[in-house]
Amino acid sequence: MMAEKIYNIGVEATMDVIGGKWKPIILCNLRYASLRPSDLKRKIPDISQKMLTQQLRELEKDNIVSREVYQQVPPKVEYSLSDYGKSLTAVLDILCDWGEAHVKHLVQNGESIILRCE
Repeated sequence: MMAEKIYNIGVEATMDVIGGKWKPIILCNLRYASLRPSDLKRKIPDISQKMLTQQLRELEKDNIVSREVYQQVPPKVEYSLSDYGKSLTAVLDILCDWGEAHVKHLVQNGESIILRCE
């Protein structure tokens, strides 16, 4: 029998699933399109292949992303937000918008920052 989890506030449950350095970045990249692991690696150059694989597996286990394997040679795998994961889209949009506004704020205050947006 599993131990009962206790959350003191709803955001704890959210962060339990999407928290950490890489998961929100992965999810933001999957908001509008399915991507192959190599595409995600290209969009997130600072993540190691091992970490990317681990984070994708955890998100898949939590039913946030779906993994589709195409039976072809060479094998092709794509990740996308699951239907359940799509319920995070509004949250992810707000996080991305806030981050862009924050970068503008920092630049206005004299910081040298580059924000690479596609």
